[in-house]
Parts: sequence; structure tokens; C-alpha cells
Amino acid sequence: MDAVQYLTAQHRLLEEMMDQVADADEGEKKQVFASVADQLTVHIASEERIFYPAVKAARTEDILLESLEEHLSLKRLLADLLEMKPSEQTFDPKFKVLKEQTEHHHKEEEEHLFPKVLKLMDAVRRQELGEEMRALQEELSRRGEPRETVTKETGSAAPLR
Repeated sequence: MDAVQYLTAQHRLLEEMMDQVADADEGEKKQVFASVADQLTVHIASEERIFYPAVKAARTEDILLESLEEHLSLKRLLADLLEMKPSEQTFDPKFKVLKEQTEHHHKEEEEHLFPKVLKLMDAVRRQELGEEMRALQEELSRRGEPRETVTKETGSAAPLR
């Protein structure tokens, strides 16, 4: 699948999953959130390890650096939420902030980064990137509970390779 289409489809999926967390009752919220955290973690990892390095160019570097800082913010929120119980008073407000920041990040990528990528990279290369990202995400998911790695990635933004 084309990398831009793949990431955009994942954005919609993540947004739907986040709506499910917001709508879940207290008993199922922890499990639904864990699924969101895993999906968001593998999504971020594939962007940072594969997509961003591949699309790094003078015309995208500023957008990518901002995206990496946004990822750091998302990781920090995820790490905080993973340490909390859904019954805690601040879980829902903190999750709402995570949801809003995730949606903002998706919008930024779709409006600013993806159009540049479509101009800079041909369809064959975007297809290859999509397959590489899918394979990485599957591998990270197979290892089990990808969300657990987030707590080790909150010190600073990932480097732009």
C-alpha cells in the first residue's frame, strides 16, 4: 500500500479507536486504551524509523522536526496514562488532551507533509515505504504490548535520521 494512504488510513483508525476509549465504560476502558496505546506506538515507530528518514529533504525537514516534537508529546502523555488507572480523576482529561494532540498531529501531516511527499516521491517508492512500515508494525505487535516501550522514549524527541 502507498505509504501516504497507509498512514492516512491509520490516522482514521486511531481516531475511531480513541472515540471508543472516550465512550467506554470504566470496566472496559483500560483494555480499549491499551489497544489504542499499542496502535499509536507502532504507528509512531514506523513514522520515525522508516517514513520520516525516507522523506527527509530540505523542503520537509522543518515539518519533520515539528512532527518529532509532537511525537514526543504524545509519548509523554501515553506514558502518563499507562501509569494511571482509568478510574483516576485525571485519566479522562489527560486522555482528551492525547486525543486532541493526536488529531492535530494527523491534520498537520495530512495538510503539510503528505502533499510534499506526493510531489517529491514516486508511487513505486511510496509503495515500498508502505510495505516496510507495515512489516515493522507487524513485527512490533508480534513482540507483544508495544506500548510498554513508550516509557523509555520520553526524554527527548527522536532524532531525524
